[in-house]
Amino acid sequence: MLRLPKFDFAEPSTVDEAVGLVAARAPGQAMFVAGGTDLVPNMKHGLFTPELVVSLRQVAELRGIRVEAGGGLRIGAMTTLTEVAENAEVIARAPALAQAAGLVSGPQLRNMGTLGGNVMLDTRCQWYNQTHFWRQSLGYCMKKDGTECHVVKGGSRCVAAASNDTAPALMTLDAELVFRGAAGPQSFKVDELWQPDGIWNKRVGRQDLLVEIRVPPAPGHRGAYGKLRDRGAMDFPLFGVAVRLDFGADGAVSGAALATVALQARPWRLRHTEALHGTRPGTPAFEEAAAEVARQAHKQCIPMPNVPGDHDYRREMVPVFVRRTLRAAAGIAG
Repeated sequence: MLRLPKFDFAEPSTVDEAVGLVAARAPGQAMFVAGGTDLVPNMKHGLFTPELVVSLRQVAELRGIRVEAGGGLRIGAMTTLTEVAENAEVIARAPALAQAAGLVSGPQLRNMGTLGGNVMLDTRCQWYNQTHFWRQSLGYCMKKDGTECHVVKGGSRCVAAASNDTAPALMTLDAELVFRGAAGPQSFKVDELWQPDGIWNKRVGRQDLLVEIRVPPAPGHRGAYGKLRDRGAMDFPLFGVAVRLDFGADGAVSGAALATVALQARPWRLRHTEALHGTRPGTPAFEEAAAEVARQAHKQCIPMPNVPGDHDYRREMVPVFVRRTLRAAAGIAG
């Protein structure tokens, strides 16, 4: 049986109180917990051993989904993934986000897990997300207690994979993230959050708290999220891709954005989507363009053996899922 280490527990009722509790400790000695679906197993594995765990469950200002006057969305970081997936406004205004939230793990964990927690999810690796006994027997990796990478022999940077399904959807939506920390509030585009280091792949400090996700209005766009995984539920992505298609008054594609996850230490935007511009869903031109974008994705996406599953298979499934998700976003069945 895996047991939690000993720790103190706090339940603040305000953001300021929560931030203050974490800031008062040395980095790593205090951690925020949202739904706990990732942090608690990681603590049982000895990956994190904080002296203080600060629960955000009682901070009411971190919850809720609101539509702004211009049509954008403001989503509290403690809003559960189930609420995001089932909310009518999110489904209508950010369909890829709703789909991505609905494909995280299974129903019980989505009821506990939060959008903010998924955005801030720790990177994962098949050599890292193991029990302490397993890691000790193999030899620790550079992400925890060791100095070498078991994925890239001789590698100088951790390549543990970003596995948060909602991240690519938020990237295609040009979402903005709002943080609070000891130094005060800060906000920036979601693309600016990530850095290519699997040990800590975020440009904010570990003591900064994500409080809100803002999705700007994008009237008339269509979106979808496709997820490759071994089982139909519970599993982290072997590959995930989010698609956003914008349309002009004539019904033709006027813009396209695609972003992926689970390939490297950060979510990644795909390039070379111009072939879709000017095409109409349901036409041979759209199908040809979707196939070309899928071919370009295959060139850009090179999975590493950092998560379970054959990485060559994962790469061959990239164009399959890109094309499927493009067609799904366009409303084409099958």
